[in-house]
Amino acid sequence: FRSFVCDESSMVDTPLMHHFLAALPEDAHLLLVGDADQLPSVGPGMVLHDLIASGAVPCVRLTEIFRQAAESRIITSAHDINQGRVPDLRPSRASDFFFLEESDPDAIRETLVQLARTRLPAKYGFDPVSDIQVLTPMNRGPLGTRALNEALQNALNPPNEIKYEIERFGTTFRAGDKVIQTRNNYEKEVFNGDIGHISAIETEPLKVSVRFEGGRLVDYEPGELDELQPAYALTIHKSQGSEFPCVLMPVSTQHFVMLERSLLYTAVTRARRLVVLVGDPKALEMAVKKQSSRRRWTGLREALGSGS
Repeated sequence: FRSFVCDESSMVDTPLMHHFLAALPEDAHLLLVGDADQLPSVGPGMVLHDLIASGAVPCVRLTEIFRQAAESRIITSAHDINQGRVPDLRPSRASDFFFLEESDPDAIRETLVQLARTRLPAKYGFDPVSDIQVLTPMNRGPLGTRALNEALQNALNPPNEIKYEIERFGTTFRAGDKVIQTRNNYEKEVFNGDIGHISAIETEPLKVSVRFEGGRLVDYEPGELDELQPAYALTIHKSQGSEFPCVLMPVSTQHFVMLERSLLYTAVTRARRLVVLVGDPKALEMAVKKQSSRRRWTGLREALGSGS
């Protein structure tokens, strides 16, 4: 028989899983790997959660964590959030999880910039661009990806007379920028979610060269730059499946529509070494208590079996 492994299965929606299963040989074995407590798929359904809840398929839970030490406050905070409890926010010098209280969106944004540019690199030795990732619930607003990327680009990769830049599709791309591929491009062999850095911008002919993780260099013509976006700040949805040495996240009531438990849990569990949340404790409590993603009624669980 042939075996297939599907990682990050919580991201797979119902139509995609249907087509995947239909394409498998009848004698195939399938192993689904994922965390059902993370954000559900963007598309319809919550396949992994329903499969586990149905009791119709064998399920093994992995309990030993290798990313952090057992006493890590990233781990204990993630467990607290997953259980609907506000994590311990008291500061500790030995901690790897911090909450900095700010209520004004402009102050939150400025604190995030300061942390990424100077404070965390000085204290922990992080590279401001490669090691530190800002994650946020939304694209729009003063704490969305657009505003944060502009602020972080100006702070971490400011323009100068010898640094080439190009503006396309409302975005300024500058040599040295951190960028993310936003769609699958099979011809270039780069895929949605791949993160890289602009290594060069050439003028004759005009092209942008991006070096992706693993060292591969990919060239883009000006008309192809709509496939790229700045990646100093990413939505939490787009970060799913990735991990970073350090995660910074704004927590603001301005994001009240999106604030919920699985979103916060997903953001915190993206970090290997350090998490810093900046914002309003009321917004944090709001996120921990809200479980809107669990309100998807799919019928799959009942169709598969016990559904207790």
